[in-house]
Amino acid sequence: MPCSPAEIGTLFLFEKLTPEQLGRLCAEGRVELFEPGPVYTEGEDATCFYVVLEGSVVLSRRVGADDVETNRTSQRGVYAGAMQAYVGDRVPQVYTNSMRVTAPTRFFVLPADTFAAVMREWFPMAVHLLEGLFFGSKNTQRAIGQRERLLALGSLSAGLTHELNNPAAASVRATAALRERVAKMRHKLAVIAEGPFSRDALAGLVEIQERTAERVAKAPSLSPLEAADREDALGDWLEDHGIEQGWQLAPTFVQAGLDTEWLEQVAAAVDAEILPGAVGWLNYTVETELLMNEIADSTARISHLVDAAKQYAQLDRAPYRTVDVHELLDSTLLMLSGKIGPRIGVVKEYDRTLPRIPAYPAELNQVWTNLVDNAVAAVNAAGGDGTLTVRTALHHDRLLVEFRDSGTGIAPEVRERIFDPFFTTKPVGEGTGLGLDISWRIVVDKHHGTLQVESEPGDTRFQVLLPLTAPEPAPAPPAEQSRQT
Repeated sequence: MPCSPAEIGTLFLFEKLTPEQLGRLCAEGRVELFEPGPVYTEGEDATCFYVVLEGSVVLSRRVGADDVETNRTSQRGVYAGAMQAYVGDRVPQVYTNSMRVTAPTRFFVLPADTFAAVMREWFPMAVHLLEGLFFGSKNTQRAIGQRERLLALGSLSAGLTHELNNPAAASVRATAALRERVAKMRHKLAVIAEGPFSRDALAGLVEIQERTAERVAKAPSLSPLEAADREDALGDWLEDHGIEQGWQLAPTFVQAGLDTEWLEQVAAAVDAEILPGAVGWLNYTVETELLMNEIADSTARISHLVDAAKQYAQLDRAPYRTVDVHELLDSTLLMLSGKIGPRIGVVKEYDRTLPRIPAYPAELNQVWTNLVDNAVAAVNAAGGDGTLTVRTALHHDRLLVEFRDSGTGIAPEVRERIFDPFFTTKPVGEGTGLGLDISWRIVVDKHHGTLQVESEPGDTRFQVLLPLTAPEPAPAPPAEQSRQT
């Protein structure tokens, strides 16, 4: 269609240009009429800059298998397309969104090369400013994103250190106590060996010792009331049989799962005069077994924490693989247990029948970390006592992971901005404003999923929807065709 310098000069983008400049735009550009349908598609080579002369346009972004509308307008002079052409080959020159028209629409269309040339020639200072803003924003976002990851790593390291310290300290204490008990057992064994014990009596004691060790390994879990009743019964039995300080031995025997029936078996196996020495020796056996169990439990806890740390960091694992999201969630919650603290109750509502899904597990763990961190901050802001519920479910053809907290909620006026880079509601120095932006990019851009939020005071839900299968590879973009009429 004919291009009129007078017409394009009425567009706010070009209203300050000279007649010669408008003439060059018309000479190198063109006016095109598009019938309802697509104009260009996200991901194609960005070859043109479009300015609306009249009509109606819709802009959208690809989110998973869906096109999400981002803008709909009939305003004359709005523009889209190759808007970063002035940057040159320093960034990929592709369309960052899709545009379609819903009614016959006329555009002034400028080739990307011409748009870049006139920007550099006519607005050199503006180009420098725009380049500075563009690359500066990218660098700042990258630096702060790295800082956020380091802060998260520091927080996780502190929490892991705290969690490891408890079982490590318990193991050290149990080892010291075990050394002392073994020394006393050796001494008691020497006393028994010098006493009036027959060969058969010693053999009987050794057999009882073996059966006792087996019973300790299978000790039942008793309620406080049951344990107290059994301690009283054992204490009375020991006192009736002339064993001194029986009340000190009774709690150990109860912890080991022993009862008066076991003591009767011991009494039947040895003579009455050697019963106190036999019970004392068996007490050291019981204490030794209990201490070894404590060491085993502590080291198993340490091993479990190390495995959780490896699972969280995905060390020695493929970056993209099929995963069970529950394993990822559990490792993240364990790593963050120190930060969550005892005042926030964690409720897991897992659907264990959900299938494994293809994903980047290390990056999903980063998403879980950011969402848990926000939930903890919200609950703390509401007073510190509350609940974090992590739920998984099948939602249509996607896997849902929901983080629900009982915190302060998100004000409606800021809800639309929480996924914007650098936007934060946390006090200065406590948030970078990139946690949710990074999470959005990981879920939406990298996993072709959806991240959304529903919030009211006392009930905020961040919902991550992930595809159950890997996306089909995108077809190669079609060659650019002229639409000039």
